[in-house]
Amino acid sequence: MAEDSGKERNWTTTVIISSSLKSYEISTALENRSYKVRYSDSVEDGSIIFSRSGVAFLLMDANECIMSTEEIFLIKIEKFINLHRNSFLVLSAALHGPQEWRLMFRIQQRFLGSNLRILPVHNTVNAINIMCTIAKTTSKPNIDTICYRMITTKAYIIEQSPVWKTLHKIKLSSDSISPN
Repeated sequence: MAEDSGKERNWTTTVIISSSLKSYEISTALENRSYKVRYSDSVEDGSIIFSRSGVAFLLMDANECIMSTEEIFLIKIEKFINLHRNSFLVLSAALHGPQEWRLMFRIQQRFLGSNLRILPVHNTVNAINIMCTIAKTTSKPNIDTICYRMITTKAYIIEQSPVWKTLHKIKLSSDSISPN
């Protein structure tokens, strides 16, 4: 367990941030976490891309979306998800009240079936923690470890399951009943 926490601290990657976020707290906070931050004018305004894991986040303020025309932010989101395979919309609001939840519902309805996932956050620290966690867990060495642990756990559960033991006792073939 101590080795895992040491690896967590050492995990870094290059983060490509929209130049529009250069003066925002979020870019400074990522730099303070020892990420290699690169600013780009060629990415969508408000986007953060973790290069090692291939995930992209679009930061939007819920109040700005509510105050603006719906088509403006929907076009921006659509452009973003068309560019990025693993896309997340980080929707920030101090309080997620009825208006914010209606906004998220409209966005979900509009992009149902797409690769967009919506992450409601309350502040910069909350946003950075969730983005870094997703980026780390979806990076190649970590996703392989997670998949291995899930397969091992599934096998252990099936092996120790009283249902499977009962089925084996009554001599039902495991070939005729698949655990999948």
